[in-house]
Amino acid sequence: MPLTLLLSILLALPVPHFGWPVDSARVVRRFDPPPQRWLPGHRGVDLSAPPGAVVRAAGAGTVVFVGTVAGNGVVSVSHAGGLRTTYQPVLARVTRGDHVAAGDELGLLAAGHPGCPTPACLHWGLRRGDVYLDPLALLGLGRVRLLPVERRGQR
Repeated sequence: MPLTLLLSILLALPVPHFGWPVDSARVVRRFDPPPQRWLPGHRGVDLSAPPGAVVRAAGAGTVVFVGTVAGNGVVSVSHAGGLRTTYQPVLARVTRGDHVAAGDELGLLAAGHPGCPTPACLHWGLRRGDVYLDPLALLGLGRVRLLPVERRGQR
């Protein structure tokens, strides 16, 4: 297949749009995954915002969870490509099964996120299956991590 044809096909594919889940957000704690899945780490980013700030869907999808986890209100949205974003602590204004567009209101930010250096922080998480990812990658701001290249016959 000629390269120009391949490029035109790729450029015609829809690219999901993702945006910040809170306005005027400031990252106060970055993604810091543990070296092993069962160890402690920070599986998302904390974004400073005032209590009561509107929390928005970072991208289009379906609300798959609304509830309380460890005393905090949590909303999870399933997106195309097997991605799932989570938002906490949130006073939800959506229900399970709702379809949301990027920027649609999910709820209001509650105060009291542990470890937050300001009155309120949104903990924003991202997963693909069971693998936690840096949600800032959705905005083109994630850290790049190079992995070793496997050689034929080696694992």
